[in-house]
Amino acid sequence: MTDSAHSSFRTPNWARKALLAAGIYNVLWGAWVVLFPGHWFSILGIESPRYPELWQCIGMIVGCYGVGYLIASFHPVRFWPITIVGLLGKVLGPIGFIWALIQGSLPPGFGWMILFNDLIWWVPFTGILVIAYEYYLGDLGVEVTGDISLLERIRTFHGKQLHEQSFDEPVMLIFLRHAGCTFCREALSDISKIQEKLKKRKVTPVFVHMSDGQRFEELLAEYKLEGIDHMSDPKKELYRAFELKRGTWFELFGKEVWQRGWQAAVIDKLGVGWLDGDGFQMPGVFLLEHGEVTFGLRHSNAAERPDYLEIANTATAQ
Repeated sequence: MTDSAHSSFRTPNWARKALLAAGIYNVLWGAWVVLFPGHWFSILGIESPRYPELWQCIGMIVGCYGVGYLIASFHPVRFWPITIVGLLGKVLGPIGFIWALIQGSLPPGFGWMILFNDLIWWVPFTGILVIAYEYYLGDLGVEVTGDISLLERIRTFHGKQLHEQSFDEPVMLIFLRHAGCTFCREALSDISKIQEKLKKRKVTPVFVHMSDGQRFEELLAEYKLEGIDHMSDPKKELYRAFELKRGTWFELFGKEVWQRGWQAAVIDKLGVGWLDGDGFQMPGVFLLEHGEVTFGLRHSNAAERPDYLEIANTATAQ
């Protein structure tokens, strides 16, 4: 989503009010449990716990969650991690209660606490996460320019002008998601294995990324790609110029992505790095010849693995 789309996006008031209400409720409930640990058990007519400090500790934790919800109410979309952690607890809590109920270790009366502490917040918290999904993962307001003339005005890390270079030999632009992505590491590994073959075909690979240029040089060295050129595009101007959008949920976290991710990260031992760029950005591969794009691949999902040699053969066939 572009900056202009971000500025025009408005979080519904109900989301702020829901988090505000959750925050106030949690703080009050937590204070009640800490200050009067035996009150709830007397209401139910059951024996108080032998170690009230443990029950008070639960009250303290719930109260701290309340402070988090109050903070999140100022900007529900920005602070969505607080909401998802809260919702996780509000889902696991009832599961634990049902198990305890089946085992006979908790009376049914505890269900009233589960209702007000957990169940009634499922809908608003889920709604807030859906809004955050649309804001961060969806294509709301995404602008793609399709204007590759941008290449005429910028240079690579090594000072080359790709528009001019494409008249001498084909340039393969490889757009990465972010430098810590397992599949981006896989792309580096794949290019490392075939770089000599690409040289024979006179196809020049150039990576486009969102990292610091010097830091990316160090990453290239890990894969024996010293000398391979690259371009840092933290504002994603090139990504938009080549019509590469941010991914949807299934494009980024679908079943195939998890399966391939396990293969690449664990079986192939490529690992996972720190997030370095927009983790929601989709990758792509393009061939630039004589100042024009002659081939374009926009990944159908984050795990799609291009055949770079086949793409290079397409270039030499032009």
